[in-house]
Amino acid sequence: MRENGQVVDADEASFNSKYEKTLASNLAFEIFRPLHADSKRLAVVDYAGAKPTEVDAKGLLVLATLLADRLKKATSAKRVGIVLPPGIGGVVANLAVVFADKVPVNLNFSLGRAAVESSIQRAGIDLLLSAEKVRAKLKDFPWIPGYLDIGIALEEIRGSKLRLMGRALVLSLPCGLASSLLNIPRKGGDSEAGLLFTSGSSGMPKGVALSHRNLLSNCLQIKTIAIIPEGETLLGNLPLFHSFGFTVTLWFALFARIKLVTVPSPLEVKKGLTAIREQKVSVLLGTPTFLRPFLRKGTEEDFASVRFVVSGAEKTPAGFADKWGNDFGCQYLEGYGLTETSPVLSINRPDEGTRKGSVGKLMPGVVGCVLDADTGEPRKPTETGLLCFRGANVFGGYLGEPERTLEVLPGDGWFHTGDLGRFDEAGFLFIEGRLSRFSKIGGEMVPHGTVEQAVAKALGVEDSDKPLVAIGSKADPAKGESLVLLAVPEVDFDDLRKRLSEAGLANLWIPKEIKKVDEIPMLPTGKLDLKGIASLATSEEEG
Repeated sequence: MRENGQVVDADEASFNSKYEKTLASNLAFEIFRPLHADSKRLAVVDYAGAKPTEVDAKGLLVLATLLADRLKKATSAKRVGIVLPPGIGGVVANLAVVFADKVPVNLNFSLGRAAVESSIQRAGIDLLLSAEKVRAKLKDFPWIPGYLDIGIALEEIRGSKLRLMGRALVLSLPCGLASSLLNIPRKGGDSEAGLLFTSGSSGMPKGVALSHRNLLSNCLQIKTIAIIPEGETLLGNLPLFHSFGFTVTLWFALFARIKLVTVPSPLEVKKGLTAIREQKVSVLLGTPTFLRPFLRKGTEEDFASVRFVVSGAEKTPAGFADKWGNDFGCQYLEGYGLTETSPVLSINRPDEGTRKGSVGKLMPGVVGCVLDADTGEPRKPTETGLLCFRGANVFGGYLGEPERTLEVLPGDGWFHTGDLGRFDEAGFLFIEGRLSRFSKIGGEMVPHGTVEQAVAKALGVEDSDKPLVAIGSKADPAKGESLVLLAVPEVDFDDLRKRLSEAGLANLWIPKEIKKVDEIPMLPTGKLDLKGIASLATSEEEG
């Protein structure tokens, strides 16, 4: 609690007290329990192949625990690398790693060879779990000698009838006895349970170490708000190296007994729509960038079963949420989070009401406050400033980077997000942008995201499948900074400036320069590549 009491507190103390035992437990054990209790439940339906493949909860336990036995012999390292898309293989691989009392590291293979090599080295990985189809596609991936093909390993397991029968017999025993015989770890708490490398929108990737307490708290928080209650069907197409994909479509689905329907990539829209329709998916997750093609190509029949569309990672474009409701009757729920917070911090939800333009109310057990971005002094929650949070889902630091850790965890008990925002009187959170996505022009803070939306609307490209405009900045001797518009389409700059002025955009907020680009730099996660945008904005090349 800050000295002046200016915080938004979603019952942190009561949440931590109520779930104290679970928060001190091990992710492996807390996932083992619901799978064991409801062993006949259809757990995963995989749309990777020509026909969907199914596996029930007991099947997952048999495969994952037998694979865990092999992993224990294959490596003594603390962490195991995983290079797999969403699917049965990806689920089993992650389960096996935690059952073996090791840490899964789902590597972001889209970062580029140098970044991945750095990630493997920093994580101390000497064994990678992948598949031949994946290896064939990732020609430039830095494969290491230690490699286990998940497809071959699972076929070998399925081919050993005696081992399968023996493991099925053990799993038929009561949960406590079965988990003990299989050496499923029980204690976890603040020890590392998962490692994710950030996408590096403004720099090299950072290793975000998430504890058992972090991941279990977010699973509990999501379960408590009941957006995805037991019995629902969830489409899992986000990469497992994506924090939302890792926590929500992997661990939460298993933890909360949710039927998971997987598609290898959010870019496989046709296959995704087929999966939604055939499996009667009720909840979709994604970023606006990944969801937009579904909105454009889907039909009423495709989305007949969908109740909620949950979005995050980037700001929702104007009118995007309304289209889901008006065209298909789906409730669009925008949320907010970061990899460092496991990831979900807030979300609009039916039981609390929704607020247009906001990212909802804080998750149970989370506390938020607002600081002056320049001085670090507390502000009223209703005033825009640097957003800081506290809760069991907040990580403990970056892997091997104490200085970078200190930047966001300075020792005041709060995680400093680098995002700017405010709360309204009812506790709804509004994100204004990132510190790095603001320009200080003539003493005024100008948000790049707001200008981008205004430009996209003026040009009529706000509904494009991918961003066609972006705002960067460059030094200006008179005003400190000036805005640079990066645009894919041809733009009459004088006409655009006139339209922005007529729309009420302040003169300081109107870009002073335009650069024609072939495409707006994007990260594989669907976010803007801030480093790439900055480079283009400051380049002296004529656009």
